[in-house]
Amino acid sequence: MTAAPLTPDEVLAEFRDAGALLEGHFVLSSGLHSPVFLQKMRIFQEPPRTEKLCRALAQAIAARFGAVDVVVSPAVGGIVPGYETARHLGARAIFVERENGVFALRRGFEIAPGARVVMVEDIVTTGLSSRECLAALAEHPGEILGAACLIDRSGGRADLGVPLVALATLDIPAYPADALPPELAAQPAVKPGSRGLKS
Repeated sequence: MTAAPLTPDEVLAEFRDAGALLEGHFVLSSGLHSPVFLQKMRIFQEPPRTEKLCRALAQAIAARFGAVDVVVSPAVGGIVPGYETARHLGARAIFVERENGVFALRRGFEIAPGARVVMVEDIVTTGLSSRECLAALAEHPGEILGAACLIDRSGGRADLGVPLVALATLDIPAYPADALPPELAAQPAVKPGSRGLKS
């Protein structure tokens, strides 16, 4: 991990270059509506771009938390960045997935007592998925150091209950369905997220 850290502008440039910063009317995984959607899967389809961003995230995690033993991510969107970030940290990569609607470790994944754990997400909006993931991890032994994501689109307002490291922080508006501004309400809504996927 010797490359120079990426600036927030460089991170956003990667999203723009990949066609991953979309404008329109989107229903986010949180249920909120927004004029901007970060389609991170357009990043993750390109291994070199994914490697570049996750190397930078691993650098930021190491600088903030020190050594990490396990990176845990929420399925589906967090699996790729979690794995790639763990690779640069020299850590194990595991993930939680929904079981009866609640995040849980499955597939024989375990966290050893005393293991230093960081949760890695792709994008944080309200922090709901992150908090659900962290709640699942709290049921296992190990020390939860904090969380990390490529982009925090809450403007720094999402409260995860642990420190959050982000490569870039954006303040993108998001509205409840019953409080849309007229210009957003006039456009058809698209729901591109993955939270509704059934396991």
